[in-house]
This record gives sequence, C-alpha cells and structure tokens, in this order.
Amino acid sequence: MNAPTARDLETIAWQLGRPPTGVLAVARRCTYGYPQVVMSHPLHRQGEEFVVFPTLFWLSCPFLVTEVSRLEAAGAVKRCERQLAADPALSAAYVRSHDAYREERLSLLSPEDGEFLRAHRAWDSVETGIAGLRNPRRVKCLHAQLGHYLARGGNPVGEAVAAELPRLFCPPGRVQCAEGDREDLPCCQP
Repeated sequence: MNAPTARDLETIAWQLGRPPTGVLAVARRCTYGYPQVVMSHPLHRQGEEFVVFPTLFWLSCPFLVTEVSRLEAAGAVKRCERQLAADPALSAAYVRSHDAYREERLSLLSPEDGEFLRAHRAWDSVETGIAGLRNPRRVKCLHAQLGHYLARGGNPVGEAVAAELPRLFCPPGRVQCAEGDREDLPCCQP
C-alpha cells in the first residue's frame, strides 16, 4: 500500500468518472501497475457538512467492477448468504473480517473526528462492517467484498468472488486503464 501519486489520482478519476475524494492510499495495483483498490478515509468533512463513507477499500478497476456487477446480476449475493448460513466456520471467518474492517476504519479517525461524529449523532454510522453493514451475517456489495479481500485478505466472501472471476486484471492488449493515459481525456488535462 502506498500514497497515491498525482498520476494515480488522475487514473482513479478516470476509473470512477469523477474526481476522487478522501483517497488515503492505493491499496492494490493490477498487473499493469494501475490502481485496482483505493483506501478511503471514512469521514469526508467540509466545515459542518460531512459524509460518512462506508467503503474503506474501494474497487476502482473498471474491468473488475464490470465483472463483479455481472456476478451480482446473476444472484451471487444471495448465493453467498446461503453459503454463510450453511457453514458455521465460514460464517465465523466472515464475522471476523467485518470486525477487522470496522476496527481499521475506526483507527483512521482522529479524536477530533470522533468528537465531531458524536456531536452530530453519527458515531454509529462508522461502527459498521464491510459496505456499511450492521449485520455481519448479511452480504452486500460484492465490489466492496472483493476490494477488501484484495487489499487485506481474510474476507471469505471476497475470496469466493475472486475465485469466480476468470481473471483479476484486464486481458493483455485490452488494458482499460491505459485509455486513461491519453491526454485528450478531460480528467487528464491540466
């Protein structure tokens, strides 16, 4: 994991289709060196205005986003929930991954952030697990599950998603993020 460079931030803007906010680090890069997962700060503040961001590890790779969307459309979320319900050891590992995720998110908040959230009655919104889930026996957003797994490991749902994908990076000769290297793209102009 490393701090994002200016070029990384341009690439992430291209990947997301908007300027990124709260990016702390590039948590994982693809085979071609482009950001694949970014780590985001859990609290985005501008004065008294704020947004609690539930996704600590954001899957930014457009190739993976498309592939995971296909899995979700084919019912993979419900399938994962059924597997968790049928396997106590798998379920326990998933609960542990939620706990670790929550603890890491909380560790990024300063004491001032904590005071701010409590004053705005929003502290409970940062005490959630992966993808903002309050119930660690449910599955939500396979993109967030895969992002967490690729960044940290230890997430059995994210691992299952990775295993279902034909690959974890663009095929050679069809590197989507290389399109972001063109200077004629709006995100890449000075």
